[in-house]
Amino acid sequence: MRRRDLLRAGAVAVGAAAVGLGLDAFLIEPQHVELVRQPMPLEGLPDALVGRTLLQLSDLHVGHEVSSSFLRRCFMQARALAPDYVAFTGDFITLRDGGELAELARVLRDFPHGRLGTVASLGNHDYGRGWREMGVAAQVTRIASDAGLHVLRNEVVTLGGLQFAGLADFWSPAFGPAGGAQPAGLLSPAGTRQGDASGDARSAIAAIRPLQPTVILSHNPDVQDEPLWDGIRGWVLAGHTHGGQVKPPFLPPPVLPVGNRRYTAGRFDVGPGRTMYVNRALGHLHHVRFNVRPEITLFTLARA
Repeated sequence: MRRRDLLRAGAVAVGAAAVGLGLDAFLIEPQHVELVRQPMPLEGLPDALVGRTLLQLSDLHVGHEVSSSFLRRCFMQARALAPDYVAFTGDFITLRDGGELAELARVLRDFPHGRLGTVASLGNHDYGRGWREMGVAAQVTRIASDAGLHVLRNEVVTLGGLQFAGLADFWSPAFGPAGGAQPAGLLSPAGTRQGDASGDARSAIAAIRPLQPTVILSHNPDVQDEPLWDGIRGWVLAGHTHGGQVKPPFLPPPVLPVGNRRYTAGRFDVGPGRTMYVNRALGHLHHVRFNVRPEITLFTLARA
């Protein structure tokens, strides 16, 4: 084959690869959900909870960019897992014109529920524009509560023997003065509550009872680097990063909305007896994913 023919064939191959990658990134991968299974070792776990499951969902971003039918299909897949607990780690909506709130109410009719409890925390987008609209956060909380989610806003609750804490978003006024800025025989599901929604995140962390198996919902993983965690053991579930949405092979994601760029996705040891898991999200802000599939996470509880 002549050199000119080789170059032409190479150009055709490169063009076809580029088209294929584009189709994958814009049409296929944003809808190609991965079920990730993880053990969750917890100190002080009672016998009745060993082997139980906790399902994490994060970052729905109900709105103009994310298909509601796609979210409902994800919820159907999650319900089929029959989880004992469900935890949602923030960003129910992406606010644009207000219609997202009505759509959220419709979408959450199909949200999966845990047999022992369903809890949630809010993300930065749930606080509206500039992450400062507390009225939007109140509406999101009401809609989610009406759908059967136990929304924890700087609160701690015990459900079926497992202690949950839910923190306000790190970028919102509700987090409190430690908040950051955007960088560039089981109990009934009603449970028992300690802490108060009128407090800040520091007061919620202070209300966590030691020596109890504990799961903390904190949308933004950067919270782990704040001086709030002395003596806190257990698991922290986060979202927010979407895994970067685009990750070139063998390289870190070029765009991450966190100060600590170590916190991309997956499991991190963040302190003595404390582990954080960052979910890659179901939804997105821009309809593109490459090498970062949307995620449903199913944890199996075990003794540490």
